[in-house]
Amino acid sequence: MANDPNLVGEEPEIIYIPDEEGQDEGFEVIMKFEVDGSDSKYMMVVPLDSEDEEADEVYAFRYEEDDDDLKLYVIEDEAEWQIVEETFNTLVAELDGEE
Repeated sequence: MANDPNLVGEEPEIIYIPDEEGQDEGFEVIMKFEVDGSDSKYMMVVPLDSEDEEADEVYAFRYEEDDDDLKLYVIEDEAEWQIVEETFNTLVAELDGEE
């Protein structure tokens, strides 16, 4: 399930994540997806306050939604990270091919 907020008429999804000092930082959700064979959901986000869109660092999180409550989990397992990275790259390549 890919989510491309750049589609016409669709507003970008913004989330706020506290930094080390407890200050909320804004991030735009650029994609949500599930990995085949897994019940886990993942989202890719970029910082809102970035000066250079081309140099944006993309962050990945495993997430769970319960009504209006969003829980993010850092991906620490190397094998899980490789699966997420591969899926993300495949989805981006598919989206680039559609343009």
